[in-house]
Amino acid sequence: MPVKVANQMQWLNYHHLHYFYTIAKEGSIAKAAEKLKIGQPSLSTQLRQLEESLGKDLFERRKQRLHLTEAGKLAYEYADQVFHLGAEMVEALHDRLQNNRVHVQIGALDSVPKHILLEIILQAHHQGNCSVSVVEGGGSELLRELSAHQIDLLLANYPPNVDTKSIYARPIAKLDVVVCASAKYKHLKKGFPQSLEGQPFVFPTVHSKLRRDLDHYFKVNGIRVDRIAETQDTSLQKLLGQEGVGLIPISLMAADELIKEKKLVVLGTLKGVSEEIWLAAADRKINNPIAAKLMKGFSL
Repeated sequence: MPVKVANQMQWLNYHHLHYFYTIAKEGSIAKAAEKLKIGQPSLSTQLRQLEESLGKDLFERRKQRLHLTEAGKLAYEYADQVFHLGAEMVEALHDRLQNNRVHVQIGALDSVPKHILLEIILQAHHQGNCSVSVVEGGGSELLRELSAHQIDLLLANYPPNVDTKSIYARPIAKLDVVVCASAKYKHLKKGFPQSLEGQPFVFPTVHSKLRRDLDHYFKVNGIRVDRIAETQDTSLQKLLGQEGVGLIPISLMAADELIKEKKLVVLGTLKGVSEEIWLAAADRKINNPIAAKLMKGFSL
Protein backbone atom coordinates (compact mmCIF):
# COMPACT_ATOMS: atom_id res chain seq x y z
CA MET A 1 0.00 0.00 0.00
CA PRO A 2 2.03 2.98 -1.23
CA VAL A 3 1.50 6.24 0.62
CA LYS A 4 2.73 9.60 -0.59
CA VAL A 5 4.80 11.60 1.89
CA ALA A 6 3.76 15.16 1.11
CA ASN A 7 6.72 17.11 2.44
CA GLN A 8 9.35 15.03 0.63
CA MET A 9 7.26 14.00 -2.37
CA GLN A 10 8.35 10.41 -1.77
CA TRP A 11 6.44 7.16 -1.56
CA LEU A 12 6.45 4.89 1.46
CA ASN A 13 5.33 1.31 0.94
CA TYR A 14 3.72 0.15 4.17
CA HIS A 15 3.97 -3.49 3.18
CA HIS A 16 7.74 -3.05 2.96
CA LEU A 17 7.72 -1.19 6.29
CA HIS A 18 5.85 -4.08 7.89
CA TYR A 19 8.38 -6.56 6.52
CA PHE A 20 11.24 -4.46 7.93
CA TYR A 21 9.44 -4.22 11.29
CA THR A 22 8.99 -7.99 11.45
CA ILE A 23 12.63 -8.66 10.53
CA ALA A 24 13.76 -6.29 13.30
CA LYS A 25 11.46 -7.94 15.85
CA GLU A 26 12.41 -11.50 14.87
CA GLY A 27 16.13 -10.75 14.57
CA SER A 28 16.70 -12.42 11.21
CA ILE A 29 15.30 -12.64 7.70
CA ALA A 30 14.86 -16.40 8.05
CA LYS A 31 12.66 -16.13 11.16
CA ALA A 32 10.72 -13.22 9.69
CA ALA A 33 10.12 -15.11 6.44
CA GLU A 34 8.79 -18.06 8.41
CA LYS A 35 6.45 -15.84 10.40
CA LEU A 36 5.26 -13.90 7.35
CA LYS A 37 5.03 -17.10 5.30
CA ILE A 38 6.96 -15.69 2.35
CA GLY A 39 10.24 -16.75 0.80
CA GLN A 40 13.55 -15.39 2.09
CA PRO A 41 14.72 -14.12 -1.34
CA SER A 42 11.47 -12.18 -1.80
CA LEU A 43 11.72 -10.72 1.71
CA SER A 44 15.35 -9.69 1.16
CA THR A 45 14.41 -8.00 -2.11
CA GLN A 46 11.58 -6.01 -0.53
CA LEU A 47 13.80 -4.95 2.37
CA ARG A 48 16.37 -3.72 -0.13
CA GLN A 49 13.66 -1.79 -2.00
CA LEU A 50 12.64 -0.06 1.24
CA GLU A 51 16.27 0.87 2.00
CA GLU A 52 16.68 2.26 -1.53
CA SER A 53 13.49 4.32 -1.25
CA LEU A 54 14.70 5.78 2.07
CA GLY A 55 18.28 6.18 0.93
CA LYS A 56 19.55 4.53 4.13
CA ASP A 57 20.82 1.12 5.20
CA LEU A 58 18.53 -0.14 7.96
CA PHE A 59 20.59 -3.18 8.98
CA GLU A 60 24.22 -4.14 9.21
CA ARG A 61 25.52 -7.66 9.56
CA ARG A 62 27.95 -8.40 12.41
CA LYS A 63 29.04 -11.92 13.36
CA GLN A 64 26.40 -13.49 11.11
CA ARG A 65 23.62 -11.51 12.83
CA LEU A 66 21.55 -8.54 11.71
CA HIS A 67 21.81 -5.36 13.78
CA LEU A 68 19.85 -2.16 13.30
CA THR A 69 21.81 0.85 12.11
CA GLU A 70 21.07 4.26 13.63
CA ALA A 71 18.70 4.90 10.74
CA GLY A 72 17.18 1.47 11.33
CA LYS A 73 16.60 2.22 15.02
CA LEU A 74 14.80 5.44 14.13
CA ALA A 75 12.73 3.69 11.47
CA TYR A 76 11.84 0.94 13.95
CA GLU A 77 10.60 3.48 16.52
CA TYR A 78 8.31 5.06 13.94
CA ALA A 79 7.16 1.70 12.61
CA ASP A 80 6.32 0.55 16.13
CA GLN A 81 4.10 3.60 16.62
CA VAL A 82 2.50 3.19 13.19
CA PHE A 83 1.48 -0.44 13.71
CA HIS A 84 0.39 0.04 17.32
CA LEU A 85 -1.78 2.95 16.19
CA GLY A 86 -3.19 0.83 13.36
CA ALA A 87 -4.12 -1.95 15.79
CA GLU A 88 -5.67 0.64 18.10
CA MET A 89 -7.75 2.04 15.22
CA VAL A 90 -9.06 -1.40 14.24
CA GLU A 91 -9.93 -2.17 17.88
CA ALA A 92 -11.65 1.19 18.38
CA LEU A 93 -13.72 0.84 15.20
CA HIS A 94 -14.67 -2.72 16.12
CA ASP A 95 -15.66 -1.70 19.64
CA ARG A 96 -17.81 1.22 18.51
CA LEU A 97 -19.52 -0.39 15.56
CA GLN A 98 -20.33 -3.85 16.92
CA ASN A 99 -24.01 -3.73 17.90
CA ASN A 100 -23.55 0.01 18.62
CA ARG A 101 -21.99 -1.08 21.91
CA VAL A 102 -18.63 0.07 23.26
CA HIS A 103 -16.43 -2.68 24.67
CA VAL A 104 -14.44 -1.77 27.80
CA GLN A 105 -11.59 -4.01 28.96
CA ILE A 106 -10.58 -3.64 32.60
CA GLY A 107 -7.57 -5.27 34.21
CA ALA A 108 -7.55 -5.79 37.97
CA LEU A 109 -4.99 -7.10 40.40
CA ASP A 110 -6.10 -10.15 42.38
CA SER A 111 -5.77 -8.02 45.52
CA VAL A 112 -8.42 -5.49 44.48
CA PRO A 113 -11.69 -6.04 46.39
CA LYS A 114 -14.45 -7.47 44.20
CA HIS A 115 -16.84 -4.80 45.49
CA ILE A 116 -14.74 -2.19 43.67
CA LEU A 117 -14.86 -4.21 40.46
CA LEU A 118 -18.63 -4.41 40.82
CA GLU A 119 -18.88 -0.65 41.30
CA ILE A 120 -16.78 0.21 38.25
CA ILE A 121 -18.74 -2.24 36.07
CA LEU A 122 -22.04 -0.72 37.21
CA GLN A 123 -20.67 2.78 36.59
CA ALA A 124 -19.49 1.77 33.10
CA HIS A 125 -23.01 0.65 32.18
CA HIS A 126 -24.39 3.86 33.65
CA GLN A 127 -22.14 5.88 31.32
CA GLY A 128 -23.50 4.33 28.13
CA ASN A 129 -24.31 1.23 26.10
CA CYS A 130 -21.29 -1.02 26.66
CA SER A 131 -20.00 -4.48 27.39
CA VAL A 132 -17.28 -5.01 29.98
CA SER A 133 -14.52 -7.61 30.16
CA VAL A 134 -12.51 -8.06 33.35
CA VAL A 135 -9.05 -9.62 33.32
CA GLU A 136 -7.36 -10.43 36.63
CA GLY A 137 -3.64 -11.02 37.00
CA GLY A 138 -0.31 -9.74 38.26
CA GLY A 139 0.78 -6.12 38.21
CA SER A 140 3.65 -6.32 35.69
CA GLU A 141 1.62 -8.46 33.29
CA LEU A 142 -1.40 -6.16 33.35
CA LEU A 143 0.77 -3.07 33.07
CA ARG A 144 2.28 -4.46 29.86
CA GLU A 145 -1.22 -5.09 28.53
CA LEU A 146 -2.24 -1.54 29.44
CA SER A 147 0.81 -0.10 27.67
CA ALA A 148 0.03 -2.22 24.60
CA HIS A 149 -3.63 -1.05 24.68
CA GLN A 150 -4.86 -4.61 25.21
CA ILE A 151 -6.84 -3.34 28.20
CA ASP A 152 -8.36 0.11 28.65
CA LEU A 153 -8.09 0.54 32.43
CA LEU A 154 -6.14 -0.99 35.29
CA LEU A 155 -7.27 -1.28 38.92
CA ALA A 156 -4.47 -1.75 41.44
CA ASN A 157 -3.89 -1.31 45.17
CA TYR A 158 -0.70 0.67 44.57
CA PRO A 159 0.31 3.36 42.04
CA PRO A 160 1.77 1.78 38.88
CA ASN A 161 5.55 2.10 38.92
CA VAL A 162 6.34 3.14 35.36
CA ASP A 163 9.07 5.20 33.71
CA THR A 164 6.84 6.52 30.96
CA LYS A 165 4.54 9.52 30.69
CA SER A 166 2.14 7.49 28.55
CA ILE A 167 0.69 5.82 31.67
CA TYR A 168 -1.19 7.96 34.17
CA ALA A 169 -3.02 7.01 37.35
CA ARG A 170 -5.03 8.50 40.19
CA PRO A 171 -6.27 7.21 43.56
CA ILE A 172 -9.99 6.44 43.65
CA ALA A 173 -10.42 5.11 47.19
CA LYS A 174 -8.74 4.95 50.60
CA LEU A 175 -9.97 1.98 52.63
CA ASP A 176 -9.67 1.30 56.35
CA VAL A 177 -7.87 -1.95 57.17
CA VAL A 178 -9.24 -4.27 59.85
CA VAL A 179 -8.16 -7.62 61.26
CA CYS A 180 -10.78 -10.32 60.64
CA ALA A 181 -10.95 -13.96 61.66
CA SER A 182 -13.32 -16.85 62.25
CA ALA A 183 -15.44 -16.80 65.41
CA LYS A 184 -12.94 -18.93 67.33
CA TYR A 185 -10.65 -15.89 67.55
CA LYS A 186 -13.30 -13.44 68.78
CA HIS A 187 -11.72 -13.38 72.25
CA LEU A 188 -8.86 -11.39 70.69
CA LYS A 189 -11.11 -8.32 70.49
CA LYS A 190 -10.22 -7.69 74.11
CA GLY A 191 -6.88 -5.93 74.41
CA PHE A 192 -6.61 -5.33 70.64
CA PRO A 193 -4.07 -4.83 69.08
CA GLN A 194 -1.69 -6.25 71.75
CA SER A 195 -3.87 -9.37 71.80
CA LEU A 196 -2.48 -10.18 68.34
CA GLU A 197 0.92 -11.10 69.82
CA GLY A 198 2.01 -14.52 68.52
CA GLN A 199 -1.20 -15.13 66.56
CA PRO A 200 -1.19 -16.81 63.11
CA PHE A 201 -1.68 -14.39 60.20
CA VAL A 202 -2.41 -14.64 56.49
CA PHE A 203 -0.52 -11.69 54.99
CA PRO A 204 -0.39 -10.07 51.55
CA THR A 205 2.86 -10.75 49.69
CA VAL A 206 6.02 -8.70 50.24
CA HIS A 207 5.80 -6.59 47.07
CA SER A 208 2.53 -4.91 48.09
CA LYS A 209 2.33 -1.53 49.82
CA LEU A 210 -0.16 -2.92 52.33
CA ARG A 211 2.34 -5.58 53.39
CA ARG A 212 5.02 -2.96 54.00
CA ASP A 213 2.55 -0.86 55.99
CA LEU A 214 1.57 -3.91 58.08
CA ASP A 215 5.18 -4.80 58.81
CA HIS A 216 5.78 -1.19 59.89
CA TYR A 217 2.66 -1.14 62.08
CA PHE A 218 3.54 -4.30 63.99
CA LYS A 219 7.17 -3.25 64.38
CA VAL A 220 6.26 0.20 65.74
CA ASN A 221 3.73 -1.31 68.15
CA GLY A 222 6.12 -4.06 69.27
CA ILE A 223 3.77 -6.86 68.22
CA ARG A 224 5.24 -10.10 66.88
CA VAL A 225 2.88 -12.18 64.76
CA ASP A 226 3.23 -15.58 63.12
CA ARG A 227 3.01 -15.21 59.32
CA ILE A 228 1.84 -18.66 58.29
CA ALA A 229 0.68 -17.83 54.75
CA GLU A 230 1.05 -15.09 52.13
CA THR A 231 -1.18 -14.35 49.16
CA GLN A 232 -2.34 -11.32 47.19
CA ASP A 233 -5.67 -12.94 46.33
CA THR A 234 -8.25 -11.44 48.68
CA SER A 235 -10.71 -14.26 47.91
CA LEU A 236 -8.17 -16.82 49.12
CA GLN A 237 -7.35 -14.68 52.16
CA LYS A 238 -11.03 -14.68 53.14
CA LEU A 239 -11.36 -18.44 52.62
CA LEU A 240 -8.35 -19.07 54.86
CA GLY A 241 -9.81 -16.70 57.43
CA GLN A 242 -13.19 -18.45 57.40
CA GLU A 243 -11.51 -21.82 57.90
CA GLY A 244 -9.70 -20.51 60.96
CA VAL A 245 -6.25 -20.94 59.43
CA GLY A 246 -5.22 -17.48 60.56
CA LEU A 247 -6.15 -13.85 61.04
CA ILE A 248 -6.43 -11.66 57.96
CA PRO A 249 -5.65 -7.93 57.70
CA ILE A 250 -8.01 -6.74 54.99
CA SER A 251 -9.97 -3.69 53.94
CA LEU A 252 -13.36 -3.40 55.59
CA MET A 253 -14.99 -3.13 52.16
CA ALA A 254 -13.48 -6.44 51.00
CA ALA A 255 -14.73 -8.30 54.08
CA ASP A 256 -18.08 -6.53 54.51
CA GLU A 257 -20.32 -9.26 53.06
CA LEU A 258 -18.75 -12.08 55.09
CA ILE A 259 -18.95 -9.95 58.23
CA LYS A 260 -22.68 -9.42 57.65
CA GLU A 261 -23.10 -13.18 57.13
CA LYS A 262 -21.17 -13.74 60.39
CA LYS A 263 -18.60 -15.91 58.61
CA LEU A 264 -15.91 -13.49 59.74
CA VAL A 265 -15.69 -11.26 62.81
CA VAL A 266 -13.83 -7.96 63.07
CA LEU A 267 -11.27 -8.03 65.87
CA GLY A 268 -10.32 -4.38 65.46
CA THR A 269 -9.14 -1.61 63.16
CA LEU A 270 -5.43 -1.03 62.50
CA LYS A 271 -5.20 2.71 63.14
CA GLY A 272 -3.09 4.53 60.59
CA VAL A 273 -3.10 1.62 58.13
CA SER A 274 -5.14 2.00 54.96
CA GLU A 275 -5.28 0.55 51.49
CA GLU A 276 -5.37 2.85 48.49
CA ILE A 277 -6.99 1.77 45.24
CA TRP A 278 -5.67 3.29 42.01
CA LEU A 279 -7.13 3.54 38.52
CA ALA A 280 -4.68 3.76 35.61
CA ALA A 281 -4.96 4.32 31.87
CA ALA A 282 -2.63 4.75 28.92
CA ASP A 283 -2.47 7.62 26.45
CA ARG A 284 -4.25 6.72 23.23
CA LYS A 285 -4.79 8.51 19.95
CA ILE A 286 -8.34 7.16 19.83
CA ASN A 287 -9.88 7.03 23.30
CA ASN A 288 -12.47 4.51 24.41
CA PRO A 289 -15.28 6.93 25.39
CA ILE A 290 -16.57 4.89 28.35
CA ALA A 291 -13.06 4.25 29.70
CA ALA A 292 -12.25 7.96 29.35
CA LYS A 293 -15.32 8.92 31.42
CA LEU A 294 -14.44 6.38 34.12
CA MET A 295 -10.85 7.58 34.23
CA LYS A 296 -12.03 11.15 34.66
CA GLY A 297 -14.85 10.74 37.16
CA PHE A 298 -15.02 7.31 38.84
CA SER A 299 -14.44 7.25 42.59
CA LEU A 300 -15.81 5.54 45.68
